[in-house]
Amino acid sequence: MNTSQRKGTDQGQAKRALCEKAYGLFREFRGAYVSEWQRLENCERMYRGDHWHDVPMLDRNEPRPVTPIIQSTVENIKAELLDRVPEAVILPESPKDGEIAHVIEAIIRQNHDADGYVKEYRKLVHDLLVGGYCVQEIGYDNTLNAGLGGAFIRHVDARSILFDPLATDAQESRAIFKISLKTREYIESRFPKAAPFLTADAFGTPDAVEDGILHGDRNGAMLFLEYWWREFDAETERSSVHMAQIAGNQVLSDSRDMKPDGLVDHGMYPFLITPMFVRKGSCLGLGLVDMFETQQRYADKLDQIVLKNALMASHNKLLVTEASGFDTEDLRDWSREVHRGESLNGVTWFSTPPLPAYIIGYIDSIRESIKQESGANDFSRGSTAGGITAATAIAAMQEMSNKRSRMMARLLHESFRDAVRMEIEVEREFNFFTRRVNVTINGETKERTFESAMLVKKAPGNVMLPIEFYISVKAQQETKYSAMSQNELALRMLQSGMMTPPQAVELMVFEGKDQLLKQLKEQSEKAEALAKQQQQQTLPQIAGRSGRMA
Repeated sequence: MNTSQRKGTDQGQAKRALCEKAYGLFREFRGAYVSEWQRLENCERMYRGDHWHDVPMLDRNEPRPVTPIIQSTVENIKAELLDRVPEAVILPESPKDGEIAHVIEAIIRQNHDADGYVKEYRKLVHDLLVGGYCVQEIGYDNTLNAGLGGAFIRHVDARSILFDPLATDAQESRAIFKISLKTREYIESRFPKAAPFLTADAFGTPDAVEDGILHGDRNGAMLFLEYWWREFDAETERSSVHMAQIAGNQVLSDSRDMKPDGLVDHGMYPFLITPMFVRKGSCLGLGLVDMFETQQRYADKLDQIVLKNALMASHNKLLVTEASGFDTEDLRDWSREVHRGESLNGVTWFSTPPLPAYIIGYIDSIRESIKQESGANDFSRGSTAGGITAATAIAAMQEMSNKRSRMMARLLHESFRDAVRMEIEVEREFNFFTRRVNVTINGETKERTFESAMLVKKAPGNVMLPIEFYISVKAQQETKYSAMSQNELALRMLQSGMMTPPQAVELMVFEGKDQLLKQLKEQSEKAEALAKQQQQQTLPQIAGRSGRMA
């Protein structure tokens, strides 16, 4: 066996070992996640209004009413959060890097516009509220920005990703799996070298563990795994992250073949998980469905009791004895005016007694409890209390009632900030083309170019170091109350002389602000030019007077 053959054999053994390790970890993670997948499916069903899916039907005619309290609550809070779509504000660590900070901020905004981040954010909000946590993936897409490429932040379906069940922090996972189903044709077309060796995986048929993701309607599709794992080098004290694509008991690709030191330089998994209500001992979370499912089911059950009572009350029963002499079929014929019988003493109507009044009150209290505890109360829905008519007071009451939604928005914004920090690192590493971007500074828009080399600078000793940035997050659209409060503050500071008009306008929140800033700048430039012209005309006159006096 020559050297090349030996090398090929060693590589083949390494690939088989990698495949076996990946499938082994996947089997372990998957077994722990079966109940989690079932919980997520139940949460989605409760959100959709399928509240009776797990309740046996004993009577086909039994009513199954559904009042979508949970769905209404989720949608109300979702609307609040979608008014607060996050936007990155990037500041330089050093004042010398102010220009590049504006450029990278515009680049991030350009990436998000090109990839449709608002749509991704909507999915993230849904997963957070319904399932209790949302997952973001940060990576680089060469097809964005007309083929020039760009980093992205995208939503990942929580039911298609497996974190280490032993880890309380996703970044501490032994591995992370991203799961999907692909046809054999798809795999063979993209990985032709592995096509002859593809075999059925061990998860193609149901075993002792049942789940809908792996054993649903696969239609001949194969399980496709993205296997992410991290390796730690004790000598360098540096972590490296690698990724292999696996299907049909074959390693289709291994990132170490191209980048043996790690797929990404930042050494982190490209996934961020944001839990709503943290579960102790887990990196996952609980959502609104978990909090209010019991109350929702109680409300539906009580609605069922009320409906049953109404149906029974509308179908009174008749008792007829033989001594009455009446024919029962004759009595049931409401079209007849005359009925023949012997005695009415043998005819008795049974009426359904009405339900106690407290039942209806209890149903209303359950629904109100869900509204209040979730924060989606009447104030947040636009209703007002008696006597409150001032617009600012109404807005303030609504803002106070939205504490829960503001907390959720804060969670999403903090996660977005971490994602943007990783996105900058991805741009620093993977951007190879010069891109043009519009940068707005003090209301003036200018075109600038961006290259990844701009994100590093030379340090003493000819060492190239990355430029560091401070990242904060603002909402693309503030709530009405927040906007009014900020505008009032800016006006007070302007009136007290603490700010100039352009500075006050920059602080305020309203439509057309950029246009107004531009007009104010033009007016300032005209005033400066006029003052300069007047000064130039005045100086010769002063000089002439001084000469005559001499």
